[in-house]
This record gives sequence, C-alpha cells and structure tokens, in this order.
Amino acid sequence: MAERPKIRAKAWAAAEGARRGAAVWLPEGLTEQANRLRQVLSQWLAAEVAPGRLLPWLPVAFGSGIALYFAADREPAWWAASALALATIAVAIAARHRPAGFPLALGLAAIACGFCLVTLHSLRIAHPVLPVSTWTAQLAGFVETREEREKSDRIIVRLHRFDAARIAEKPERVRVSVRKGTAPAVGAYVAFKAHLSPPLGPLRPGGYDFARDMYFQQIGASGYVLGRIRTETPPGDGGAWLRYAAFFDHLRGAMDRRIRAIIPGDRGAIASALITGKRDAISGPVNEAMYISSLAHVLSISGYHMAVVAGIVFFVVRAGLALAPSLASRRPIKKWAACAALFAATFYLLLSGSEVATQRSYIMIAIVLIGVMIDRAAITFRTLTVAAIGVLLLAPQAVVHPSFQMSFAATLALVAGYQSAMWRADHETPLMTRFALWGGREAVGLLLASLVAGLATTPYAAYHFHRVAPYGVIANLLAMPVVSGLVMPMGILGALTMPFGFDAIFWQLMGAGIDWMIGVALWVTALPGSVGYMPAFGGGPLLLVTFGLLLMCLLRSPLRWSGGAVTIAACLWAIAAPRPDVLVAADGQSAAIRGTGGRLTLLASARDNFAIKEWLAADGDARKPGDASLKEGVRCDAIGCTAKLADGRLVAFALTAEAFAEDCAHAVAVVSPQTAPGACAATLIDRPAWRAQGATALFIKGEGFARETARPATVDRPWARGRPLQVETTPSIRRPSALEATPLAGALEADD
Repeated sequence: MAERPKIRAKAWAAAEGARRGAAVWLPEGLTEQANRLRQVLSQWLAAEVAPGRLLPWLPVAFGSGIALYFAADREPAWWAASALALATIAVAIAARHRPAGFPLALGLAAIACGFCLVTLHSLRIAHPVLPVSTWTAQLAGFVETREEREKSDRIIVRLHRFDAARIAEKPERVRVSVRKGTAPAVGAYVAFKAHLSPPLGPLRPGGYDFARDMYFQQIGASGYVLGRIRTETPPGDGGAWLRYAAFFDHLRGAMDRRIRAIIPGDRGAIASALITGKRDAISGPVNEAMYISSLAHVLSISGYHMAVVAGIVFFVVRAGLALAPSLASRRPIKKWAACAALFAATFYLLLSGSEVATQRSYIMIAIVLIGVMIDRAAITFRTLTVAAIGVLLLAPQAVVHPSFQMSFAATLALVAGYQSAMWRADHETPLMTRFALWGGREAVGLLLASLVAGLATTPYAAYHFHRVAPYGVIANLLAMPVVSGLVMPMGILGALTMPFGFDAIFWQLMGAGIDWMIGVALWVTALPGSVGYMPAFGGGPLLLVTFGLLLMCLLRSPLRWSGGAVTIAACLWAIAAPRPDVLVAADGQSAAIRGTGGRLTLLASARDNFAIKEWLAADGDARKPGDASLKEGVRCDAIGCTAKLADGRLVAFALTAEAFAEDCAHAVAVVSPQTAPGACAATLIDRPAWRAQGATALFIKGEGFARETARPATVDRPWARGRPLQVETTPSIRRPSALEATPLAGALEADD
C-alpha cells in the first residue's frame, strides 16, 4: 500500500511539470484552451477507434495492397509476396492483445495480403501475349463470348489451334471483330483467318491501360476476321464452364430478340440492357446522351437494379402469402419471401453476365436478405465491407477499373447518408413527421441520393472520362421515378410472363417509360453547358480525394470534416496538373502540339481517330477529330509537316530521309513513324523510340523538354514487356502505306 502514494505523487509531479512547461511557452488562457482542444481530440479519436469502428478500413487496406501491385515497375516474386503476407499475419497474431499495436499490425497484414493475392492471381492466369502483329494467322477454337455492337459483332475465342509466322507462343484467347450479324453462337467450334495485333496500351502517358484489362481477362491478342468463319466439329468437350456460358448466352439472346421484336430501336436495346445486360446495341447518340446526362448508370446492372428486382419479388411473394391468414400467422412468410428474392437476385446475376458492379450489389443484397432470414439488420458499413472483400477476392484487378471505383464510391456515400438519416429519424420533430406523411421524405431522399451518389462518383468520372455532368441531379430526379415505378416493374413482369406468351403488353409499357428516360437524357444534353470538361490529372489527386471521401463517410466524430479539407486539396492539385506540349501516338502515326492559342494542334493524324479523341478529351477540349481548327498553323508538303509551339519554336513530323536533315537542324523536336538515318540535334521520337516506349508526351522545360512515356524503360509487366531503346542498324525510310497507318487493333479495343 505504501507504493500507491508514491505512484500518485510521481504522476502529480509529471502533470505539474507538463503544466509549468506549457506555461513557459503559452499564456495561461491559451494553455487552458490547448488542453481543452487536446481533450476533445482525444475523445474524438477514442470514438473512432471504438470496437467495430475500424472494420470498414480493412478492405481499404486490402485494396491498397492490390493497388501497390499495379504501381510496381516489375512483376513481384510470388515467394517474396507470400513470405511478407505470412510475416505480417504472424505479427498481427502476436500483437492481438495490444490495443494500439493490433489495429496497426492488422492493417499492415491486410495490405500485404492484398499484394500477395493479386501477385498469386497474376501467376495463376499467366499466359502468352502476342508480341507483334500478324496478318495471316490461322485460328481455331471455342467461342466463349459473343457481343453485338452498333456496327459490328465481336467474339472471344479460346484457341485450340494457332498458326502464324514468327510467333513462338500462341495466345490462349483472342478477341476479334466480325461483320454485323455473322458472330457464331457461344460454344461453337470455329476456324477462321484473322489479322491480330498485341493488346492496346495507353494512348497517352498516364492513360488507361487496355492491355492490362485484357491480360486479366486472359486475352492475348485482338484483331478482326479475314473472310468467312467456318463452324467445325470440335476435337473434344469444351468443359462445364463453356456449357454454362452457352446456356445463358442462348437465354439472353432469346430474351433480347423477343424484347427488341416488340419494342424496336433504342427503346428495345435499353430494355434488353436492363434485363439481360446486353447493352452494346444502343445507338451512339443515345448512348452519349445517357453518359452526358449522368443516366448511364441505369444501363449498367448494379445495386439499383438488383435492389428493385429483389424488392419487387420480396413484396409480391410476401403479399401473396399474406392472402392466406392462417399461413401468415403460423409461418415465417417474411423469411420465405426473402429466400425467393435471393433466388431471383441470383438468377438475375447469372443472366446479366456477373460484372463487377453486379457482383458487388449481389453480395450486398444477399447479406441484407440473409439478415432478414436471421432477424438481423444489415444495411451497415459491415455489409459494404464484406461486399468489397468478396469482390476483391474474386477479381482483385477490379480495384483499378472505373466500374469498381465508381460503384463503391457511390455505395459508400449512400450508406453513410442512410445511417445519418436513420439517426435523424430517431430525433424527428412533429413538423418533420407531417412532412413525411405527405411524401416529402421520399422526394427529399431521392434528391439527396442523386446528389450524394453524383458527388461521390464525380472525381472518378473526371479522372477516367475527363468530364462531369453538371445537370446529373436534374436528369436523375426527372427520370428515376419513372424507371423505378414503371420501367423496372414492367420489365420484371415481362420476364416472368415471357414463357407463357403474355409479355408483349409489359414490354410496351416498359418502352413507354424508356421513351421518357431517353427524352430526359436528350433534353439535358441539349442544355447549355451540359458537359463539363476536365483536363487529365494524375493518380495522386485521385488517391487523395479517395482518402478524403473515406474520412467523410467512415468517421463519425467531427473529425470527418477533415475529409472535406483533404478533398479540396485534391481538387486544387488536379486543377494544377500540367498539360503536355507535344503528344505522340504509340504507333508514331499521329502527333499533336500545343500551339500559340494554348489548344492542341494536330501535326499529323492517321485515319484512326481513337487516340485523337482521347487526347482532346484528356485536354478538356470539346472539339472533335474532324474539326478544321485542329489543323490551324500546320504546314505540310510531300516529306512532312511543321507547326509552332506556344513559344514560337518549331516541331516537325518527318516522313522521308531528306526531311530529317532539314528538320533536325531547325526544329526543337522531330517526330517520325520511321527510323532516323543518323544523329539528330533536336529531341527525337522516331520508330525505335515509340516502339520501345509507346505513347510519348513532352513538356517544355527551359530550352528543352521533359519526357513522359506510357511504357518507361524500367517497366516490365506481363501485359507490357519492357523493350530496350535501340537504334536500328538498317534504317527503313519510306512513306507508310494507308494500311499501316490504320491501327485497327486500337480501334477495335477502343469500343470498350
């Protein structure tokens, strides 16, 4: 007992010393305020680390580990990633009794596990990628996927036979375009001749990597079919997965044909997209209007569609069972209805193609319905946590895809808003109750849901698509009540009555609602300033704004408002991002410079405009590739073109050997689809450079340029094998043919 007074005395002395020390530096009033602030901050932090509060951060750490994998220059060694994951898990287990150390150790273990998971996943799906283009490849294999598009069809073929000159390893799968209406059925064994190209890389430094997406889809090449596709007798069974894919493709195709026979045109294409997930037949103008008006989310089956389908089935089944009073009073009909809704959601998931957003929404709906079955509320951050981890376990590569990012950002913001609304409902005033009785709560809820989801997804739309929708809230307020009250219910009734032949009336009513939605989209698109263009910015601001969103949504104390400051800082960082002064395409056929007016000018352009569209969009420029102003200030002759930068210096595009001699002497930068015959005093981007480094951007820096490339020399990944920058010993100086100047593989992949 004698020790306790000594301990107290020491503690008092330490506290008094701290107080006196603080008083030396601060006046007495400020010291008291600082102590109060410290106490308040301690209380807020204690609330944020209370039991269960850190759980939603677990998938954030897990996803961060996956993102670190994609940021690596080289493919990580699987054994190193596995050892790191095991070591961090062991540390977390050892620290499980430490209140401060355990959360930190668990977060580090989640990061390491995410990194390890995607490394092992990449190792598991490792497959050859076509290194060079080939014109006359003879292919044979099973059709795994068929897509109907506006101007052509497209199929993915799992290869059984591959014959092509100079190709040592055959890709496992190829994606090829075929003439409209000639795509064979899923499951068919086909043979054909095709032109194939390596997967398309980024169209500009920092741009979206299509080759990475195709690698994780296990597609090693893309191209188009030459001639006729022959259906042959298969050498064996295609497997259970192919039979499953063929069954649902046949079902989707039958439903799609029936729907579009009753309501043709864009109405039928959108109706089919909502029911079967086949959204490739929507015309270009309507599809563009849906994106501009922020109604494109209706076309992608996600949480909204899954909730409507499950909700309607739940209500109908429960209401039907309630018509029998003896059954309703003795049996758990609510749980039976939840079971039926879960079955309907599962079928909808399989029918629609099981995309990432659909998987996320299905997992969340399943958790909610299972919660009904076991009498547990489930619309919480824990539901979203389980859904995020589930999706990342199934497809870790989804973390870098815009669908995953926008879907989870919107859902996170909506769940945070829902929980805040539940708290306010517990503190409702009589005035608020009367307002709710007149339907005001539903109207305000729809407005707030559209606003919250729109704001949460805006940074990701700006990063990936370089534009925002200023009138998105207006479009959603006008269209979504009709979609929820008419379009989706009629679609579900149409699908249920289709086997009995009484579905036509429901599809026609669904088409009437879709007419209203299309009208809203076109009206909003025609409004002044309907498209907000945003110049491209790097991944740093996106990561920072994501962190700000997480703070605002996951924190409960007033500390969450720090997320607003973080978001503002991210926006300022994004706005200040520099724009390139010279852009060169990955095939060397197109180039653009920033002229005296501050806008891009096309120094040269191939017939394929996909890269040009991406450059203009990334520059926040509303012009189209055919705009005459894109050629202002450009002078061309038989051997090349020249144009001036904003500072008056000359940039040249050389086509022949004689052009290099003059251009290297007078221009500060020379671009060419060919190989320079000798040394060049100017900054040179010729055939060896763009073949090794892909698309290139130059930024004026003093008298010279800073260079950024889509494929830096230090990068060597399975989908982007590094190539050393070499000078060809035998230069090939000739004018490119029209066929070579058309990167068709890029155009085909650009349809994504």
